[in-house]
Amino acid sequence: MDIITHHPDVYLGSIQPYEGGRPSAIAKRLVEGAVNLTPLGLEGDAQAEKSYHGGPDRALCHYPREHYTHWQQQFPAQAEQFFAPAFGENISTLGMTEHSVFMGDIFRWGGALIQVTQPRSPCFKLNYHFAIDDISLLMQQTGRCGWLYRVISTGEVSGDRPLELVTRNSDISVAEAISIAWHMPFDEEQYRRLLAVTGLSASWSKTMLTRISSGKTEDFNRRLLGR
Repeated sequence: MDIITHHPDVYLGSIQPYEGGRPSAIAKRLVEGAVNLTPLGLEGDAQAEKSYHGGPDRALCHYPREHYTHWQQQFPAQAEQFFAPAFGENISTLGMTEHSVFMGDIFRWGGALIQVTQPRSPCFKLNYHFAIDDISLLMQQTGRCGWLYRVISTGEVSGDRPLELVTRNSDISVAEAISIAWHMPFDEEQYRRLLAVTGLSASWSKTMLTRISSGKTEDFNRRLLGR
């Protein structure tokens, strides 16, 4: 079952001010050599809005490099913006996508173990970052979102060390989770399937439980468009 992917490119960043927007650490730089992976992510990496980014369930962001061709074709005038790590990812690979990575997957990466906790939930800051007013919405609609990890055990990691699949814990791909959460009509049975995933993030668990108890889906516009 071990899947050895291409070696990842690794990125980290600090919080920067953005004119007309809120401060963000989305601008990352490539890390050469070993870096320490802590329970909250790569040493030296930062997140600006802790309620939406970062924390133990969202310690690392992984974005498939394959998607950049799509965005370059969609927005030819801004094509030069679309290369890793434009979406603020810590990990960039070829060969891993939302269709081949599953919720709860545990990977060995160097001396560490990391687990897929949720798809990345696109937010309105991406619209400022790219100066494209609906790119967060397009990410969600197309399912080109990437995903997030928690750190199960800390250790030294680097771009020289491959991600190896150790355990597959669910039959729900990241792509299917995106579809259940954002593309399908209200479906309590599917929300309960997601809730049963080992390692699902606390925020996604809360969202699914809130839907089940309220009988409706939340409004996405606050997150996607900032209103």
